[in-house]
Amino acid sequence: MVASELPAVVAAIHLIWMRTNHLLGEALAEHGLTTATFQALWALDPDAPPPSMKVMAERIYCNAPNLSFITNQLAARGFVERSVDPADRRSRVLVLTDKGRRARADLVRAATENTPLGVLGEDELRQLLELLHRAVPTPSD
Repeated sequence: MVASELPAVVAAIHLIWMRTNHLLGEALAEHGLTTATFQALWALDPDAPPPSMKVMAERIYCNAPNLSFITNQLAARGFVERSVDPADRRSRVLVLTDKGRRARADLVRAATENTPLGVLGEDELRQLLELLHRAVPTPSD
């Protein structure tokens, strides 16, 4: 049985996502990115080892052909490079370039400055993050 408030919560999360993306439009255009390419750029943690293409596909919930298309767009703009995985030479990893790091930082800043969640206080954000992590645990959880 679905909790009575669940559809409203899912709708609110979707609306926040859509509004944030809408407000990001200008910043995305400045970098020549779409929502899909930005999702991939966001999923590349500059402080973590470069992920394999398989891991990236899992992170952004897409199949290999879609990821190749997105990766080609990011590579064409100079944001990423494909490289041989030093741990498994049969595999490729996706490496952020310096240009990609700068673009990612700019877009993450724009997203956090323009999100409707910005009206929440620190305690509310902490509580929301705890609830969201219960629903979708991060890999380190």
